[in-house]
Amino acid sequence: MADLSYDVLRRLVAALCLIAAAAVPAEPAAGTGPTSLGVLQMNLCNSGRAGCYTGRAISRAAEVIRAETPRLITLNEICQDDLPALERVLADVHPGGRVVAAFQAAGDRPSGDVTRCRDGQPYGIGLLAHLAAPHRGHTVLGGTYPVQDVKDPEMRAWLCVHAPGVAHACTTHLAAFDRAVALAQCRHLIDRVVPQIRRRAGYLPTVLAGDLNLRTGGSPDVRACVPAGHLRVDDGGVQQIVVTTDITVDGLRPVGMNGATDHPGLLAAVTVDHDPDR
Repeated sequence: MADLSYDVLRRLVAALCLIAAAAVPAEPAAGTGPTSLGVLQMNLCNSGRAGCYTGRAISRAAEVIRAETPRLITLNEICQDDLPALERVLADVHPGGRVVAAFQAAGDRPSGDVTRCRDGQPYGIGLLAHLAAPHRGHTVLGGTYPVQDVKDPEMRAWLCVHAPGVAHACTTHLAAFDRAVALAQCRHLIDRVVPQIRRRAGYLPTVLAGDLNLRTGGSPDVRACVPAGHLRVDDGGVQQIVVTTDITVDGLRPVGMNGATDHPGLLAAVTVDHDPDR
Protein backbone atom coordinates (compact mmCIF):
# COMPACT_ATOMS: atom_id res chain seq x y z
CA MET A 1 0.00 0.00 0.00
CA ALA A 2 1.26 3.49 -0.84
CA ASP A 3 0.59 4.91 2.64
CA LEU A 4 -1.33 3.91 5.73
CA SER A 5 -4.91 3.38 4.54
CA TYR A 6 -7.75 5.50 5.92
CA ASP A 7 -9.18 2.47 7.70
CA VAL A 8 -5.84 1.61 9.34
CA LEU A 9 -5.35 5.21 10.44
CA ARG A 10 -8.90 5.39 11.79
CA ARG A 11 -8.31 2.24 13.81
CA LEU A 12 -4.97 3.60 15.08
CA VAL A 13 -6.57 6.83 16.28
CA ALA A 14 -9.39 4.84 17.89
CA ALA A 15 -6.82 2.66 19.61
CA LEU A 16 -4.58 5.31 21.14
CA CYS A 17 -5.51 3.94 24.51
CA LEU A 18 -3.85 0.70 23.46
CA ILE A 19 -0.18 -0.15 23.03
CA ALA A 20 1.94 -2.43 20.99
CA ALA A 21 5.49 -2.97 21.08
CA ALA A 22 8.95 -2.20 22.29
CA ALA A 23 9.63 -3.72 25.67
CA VAL A 24 10.56 -2.13 28.95
CA PRO A 25 11.43 -3.34 32.40
CA ALA A 26 9.14 -2.39 35.25
CA GLU A 27 11.22 0.61 36.35
CA PRO A 28 11.28 3.44 35.55
CA ALA A 29 7.68 4.00 34.53
CA ALA A 30 7.03 4.76 30.87
CA GLY A 31 7.81 8.33 29.92
CA THR A 32 9.69 9.17 33.13
CA GLY A 33 13.33 8.31 32.50
CA PRO A 34 15.86 6.15 30.68
CA THR A 35 15.06 2.51 29.92
CA SER A 36 17.66 -0.11 28.96
CA LEU A 37 16.84 -3.07 26.76
CA GLY A 38 18.36 -5.55 24.34
CA VAL A 39 17.35 -5.47 20.67
CA LEU A 40 17.97 -8.65 18.66
CA GLN A 41 17.65 -8.82 14.86
CA MET A 42 17.63 -12.23 13.15
CA ASN A 43 17.11 -13.34 9.54
CA LEU A 44 16.18 -17.02 9.93
CA CYS A 45 15.85 -18.14 6.28
CA ASN A 46 13.08 -20.48 7.34
CA SER A 47 10.75 -20.58 4.32
CA GLY A 48 11.91 -24.07 3.37
CA ARG A 49 12.35 -22.85 -0.21
CA ALA A 50 15.70 -21.06 -0.14
CA GLY A 51 19.11 -22.69 -0.32
CA CYS A 52 20.02 -21.35 3.11
CA TYR A 53 17.20 -23.33 4.78
CA THR A 54 18.47 -25.87 7.33
CA GLY A 55 15.42 -26.68 9.45
CA ARG A 56 17.41 -25.67 12.55
CA ALA A 57 16.90 -21.91 12.58
CA ILE A 58 14.00 -21.76 15.04
CA SER A 59 15.68 -24.00 17.60
CA ARG A 60 18.88 -21.95 17.31
CA ALA A 61 16.90 -18.70 17.62
CA ALA A 62 15.33 -20.07 20.81
CA GLU A 63 18.81 -20.84 22.20
CA VAL A 64 19.94 -17.29 21.43
CA ILE A 65 16.89 -15.75 23.10
CA ARG A 66 17.47 -17.84 26.24
CA ALA A 67 21.14 -16.91 26.35
CA GLU A 68 20.89 -13.21 25.49
CA THR A 69 17.46 -12.35 27.02
CA PRO A 70 16.60 -9.49 24.65
CA ARG A 71 13.34 -7.58 25.17
CA LEU A 72 12.75 -6.59 21.54
CA ILE A 73 13.25 -9.13 18.72
CA THR A 74 12.85 -8.48 15.00
CA LEU A 75 12.58 -11.47 12.67
CA ASN A 76 12.96 -11.78 8.90
CA GLU A 77 12.27 -14.75 6.60
CA ILE A 78 9.99 -16.64 8.96
CA CYS A 79 6.75 -18.60 8.65
CA GLN A 80 3.75 -17.43 10.62
CA ASP A 81 3.76 -20.55 12.80
CA ASP A 82 7.36 -19.86 13.85
CA LEU A 83 6.27 -16.85 15.89
CA PRO A 84 4.32 -18.60 18.70
CA ALA A 85 7.24 -20.91 19.49
CA LEU A 86 9.63 -17.98 19.93
CA GLU A 87 6.96 -15.99 21.76
CA ARG A 88 6.81 -18.73 24.40
CA VAL A 89 10.59 -18.68 24.78
CA LEU A 90 10.65 -14.92 25.32
CA ALA A 91 7.86 -15.23 27.90
CA ASP A 92 9.88 -17.90 29.72
CA VAL A 93 12.99 -15.70 30.00
CA HIS A 94 10.99 -12.64 31.08
CA PRO A 95 8.37 -13.83 33.59
CA GLY A 96 5.79 -11.20 34.45
CA GLY A 97 4.46 -8.55 32.12
CA ARG A 98 3.37 -9.67 28.68
CA VAL A 99 4.98 -10.70 25.40
CA VAL A 100 3.48 -9.08 22.30
CA ALA A 101 3.84 -10.85 18.93
CA ALA A 102 3.18 -9.38 15.47
CA PHE A 103 3.51 -10.86 11.98
CA GLN A 104 3.23 -9.39 8.47
CA ALA A 105 3.17 -11.61 5.40
CA ALA A 106 4.99 -10.69 2.22
CA GLY A 107 2.80 -10.46 -0.85
CA ASP A 108 3.00 -12.85 -3.80
CA ARG A 109 2.79 -11.11 -7.18
CA PRO A 110 1.81 -14.12 -9.35
CA SER A 111 -1.09 -15.28 -7.17
CA GLY A 112 -2.19 -11.98 -5.68
CA ASP A 113 -2.14 -13.79 -2.32
CA VAL A 114 0.57 -13.87 0.33
CA THR A 115 3.93 -15.56 -0.16
CA ARG A 116 3.91 -18.98 1.46
CA CYS A 117 6.49 -21.23 3.07
CA ARG A 118 7.02 -24.75 1.77
CA ASP A 119 4.53 -26.04 4.38
CA GLY A 120 1.84 -23.59 3.19
CA GLN A 121 2.12 -21.13 6.07
CA PRO A 122 2.28 -17.40 5.27
CA TYR A 123 5.88 -16.19 4.95
CA GLY A 124 7.15 -12.81 6.05
CA ILE A 125 8.48 -10.78 8.97
CA GLY A 126 7.75 -10.68 12.68
CA LEU A 127 8.33 -8.78 15.88
CA LEU A 128 8.33 -9.89 19.53
CA ALA A 129 8.51 -7.62 22.56
CA HIS A 130 8.32 -8.09 26.30
CA LEU A 131 6.20 -5.40 27.98
CA ALA A 132 6.30 -4.80 31.69
CA ALA A 133 3.07 -4.63 33.65
CA PRO A 134 0.68 -2.96 33.55
CA HIS A 135 -0.07 -3.89 29.95
CA ARG A 136 -2.29 -1.31 28.30
CA GLY A 137 -3.22 -3.11 25.10
CA HIS A 138 -1.48 -3.03 21.73
CA THR A 139 -1.77 -1.82 18.14
CA VAL A 140 0.00 -3.30 15.09
CA LEU A 141 0.38 -1.77 11.62
CA GLY A 142 1.87 -3.35 8.52
CA GLY A 143 1.67 -3.55 4.75
CA THR A 144 3.55 -4.00 1.50
CA TYR A 145 5.55 -1.25 -0.20
CA PRO A 146 4.19 0.76 -3.14
CA VAL A 147 7.55 0.26 -4.91
CA GLN A 148 8.54 -3.36 -5.64
CA ASP A 149 11.10 -5.20 -7.76
CA VAL A 150 8.88 -6.37 -10.63
CA LYS A 151 11.32 -9.23 -11.35
CA ASP A 152 10.82 -10.67 -7.87
CA PRO A 153 7.54 -12.50 -7.13
CA GLU A 154 7.91 -11.68 -3.42
CA MET A 155 6.39 -8.31 -2.56
CA ARG A 156 8.34 -6.87 0.36
CA ALA A 157 6.58 -5.77 3.53
CA TRP A 158 6.96 -3.59 6.60
CA LEU A 159 5.69 -4.05 10.16
CA CYS A 160 5.43 -1.48 12.96
CA VAL A 161 4.12 -1.58 16.49
CA HIS A 162 3.37 1.40 18.68
CA ALA A 163 3.82 1.73 22.45
CA PRO A 164 2.52 5.06 23.83
CA GLY A 165 4.96 6.37 26.39
CA VAL A 166 7.61 3.84 25.33
CA ALA A 167 8.64 3.67 21.65
CA HIS A 168 7.72 2.92 18.06
CA ALA A 169 9.31 -0.30 16.78
CA CYS A 170 9.49 -1.46 13.15
CA THR A 171 11.04 -4.24 11.12
CA THR A 172 11.34 -4.94 7.40
CA HIS A 173 13.10 -7.14 4.84
CA LEU A 174 13.83 -5.05 1.75
CA ALA A 175 14.23 -5.98 -1.92
CA ALA A 176 17.14 -8.36 -2.44
CA PHE A 177 17.88 -8.08 -6.17
CA ASP A 178 17.42 -4.37 -6.94
CA ARG A 179 19.25 -2.05 -4.56
CA ALA A 180 17.52 1.06 -5.93
CA VAL A 181 14.17 -0.50 -5.05
CA ALA A 182 15.48 -1.41 -1.58
CA LEU A 183 16.51 2.21 -1.05
CA ALA A 184 13.09 3.46 -2.16
CA GLN A 185 11.42 1.03 0.25
CA CYS A 186 13.68 2.13 3.10
CA ARG A 187 12.88 5.78 2.45
CA HIS A 188 9.15 5.04 2.28
CA LEU A 189 9.23 3.40 5.70
CA ILE A 190 11.35 6.05 7.39
CA ASP A 191 10.07 9.15 5.55
CA ARG A 192 6.38 8.27 5.10
CA VAL A 193 5.11 5.47 7.33
CA VAL A 194 6.82 6.33 10.62
CA PRO A 195 6.01 10.08 10.37
CA GLN A 196 2.35 9.27 9.72
CA ILE A 197 2.25 7.15 12.86
CA ARG A 198 3.89 9.97 14.82
CA ARG A 199 1.47 12.60 13.51
CA ARG A 200 -1.48 10.59 14.73
CA ALA A 201 -0.06 8.91 17.82
CA GLY A 202 2.53 11.45 18.97
CA TYR A 203 6.30 11.41 18.87
CA LEU A 204 8.13 8.54 20.53
CA PRO A 205 11.69 7.19 20.30
CA THR A 206 11.87 4.86 17.30
CA VAL A 207 13.71 1.60 16.59
CA LEU A 208 13.92 0.06 13.11
CA ALA A 209 15.76 -3.24 12.77
CA GLY A 210 15.88 -5.59 9.82
CA ASP A 211 17.63 -6.99 6.78
CA LEU A 212 17.68 -3.90 4.54
CA ASN A 213 19.74 -5.52 1.76
CA LEU A 214 21.77 -2.29 1.72
CA ARG A 215 25.32 -1.79 2.94
CA THR A 216 27.60 0.96 4.13
CA GLY A 217 29.67 1.88 1.08
CA GLY A 218 27.29 0.06 -1.26
CA SER A 219 25.66 1.49 -4.36
CA PRO A 220 23.34 2.90 -3.25
CA ASP A 221 24.65 3.36 0.27
CA VAL A 222 22.33 2.51 3.16
CA ARG A 223 23.17 5.89 4.69
CA ALA A 224 21.16 7.54 1.91
CA CYS A 225 17.96 6.46 3.69
CA VAL A 226 19.00 7.47 7.22
CA PRO A 227 17.83 11.04 7.90
CA ALA A 228 19.20 13.55 10.37
CA GLY A 229 18.15 12.75 13.89
CA HIS A 230 18.82 9.02 13.52
CA LEU A 231 21.72 6.72 14.41
CA ARG A 232 22.54 3.57 12.42
CA VAL A 233 24.59 0.50 13.28
CA ASP A 234 25.04 -2.73 11.33
CA ASP A 235 26.49 -6.24 11.32
CA GLY A 236 29.11 -5.33 8.73
CA GLY A 237 26.66 -6.49 6.06
CA VAL A 238 22.99 -5.88 5.29
CA GLN A 239 21.37 -6.16 8.72
CA GLN A 240 20.83 -2.74 10.19
CA ILE A 241 19.45 -1.13 13.36
CA VAL A 242 18.33 2.49 12.98
CA VAL A 243 17.26 4.54 16.00
CA THR A 244 16.36 8.13 16.77
CA THR A 245 18.95 10.13 18.72
CA ASP A 246 17.00 9.82 21.97
CA ILE A 247 18.10 6.18 21.92
CA THR A 248 21.72 5.43 22.80
CA VAL A 249 23.42 2.29 21.49
CA ASP A 250 25.52 1.14 24.43
CA GLY A 251 26.84 -2.04 22.84
CA LEU A 252 26.66 -3.99 19.60
CA ARG A 253 27.85 -7.46 18.61
CA PRO A 254 27.06 -10.28 16.20
CA VAL A 255 25.60 -13.50 17.58
CA GLY A 256 26.62 -16.76 15.93
CA MET A 257 23.79 -18.88 14.54
CA ASN A 258 25.91 -22.07 14.24
CA GLY A 259 25.15 -22.49 10.54
CA ALA A 260 21.39 -22.63 11.12
CA THR A 261 20.87 -19.67 8.78
CA ASP A 262 23.01 -17.57 6.45
CA HIS A 263 23.05 -14.43 8.64
CA PRO A 264 24.44 -13.86 12.13
CA GLY A 265 22.15 -12.44 14.75
CA LEU A 266 22.71 -8.76 15.54
CA LEU A 267 22.37 -7.80 19.20
CA ALA A 268 22.34 -4.21 20.45
CA ALA A 269 22.12 -2.94 24.01
CA VAL A 270 20.25 0.36 23.91
CA THR A 271 19.01 2.99 26.34
CA VAL A 272 15.77 4.80 25.54
CA ASP A 273 15.65 8.33 27.00
CA HIS A 274 12.00 9.20 27.60
CA ASP A 275 11.48 12.95 27.79
CA PRO A 276 8.05 13.70 29.27
CA ASP A 277 8.29 17.32 28.07
CA ARG A 278 8.88 16.40 24.40
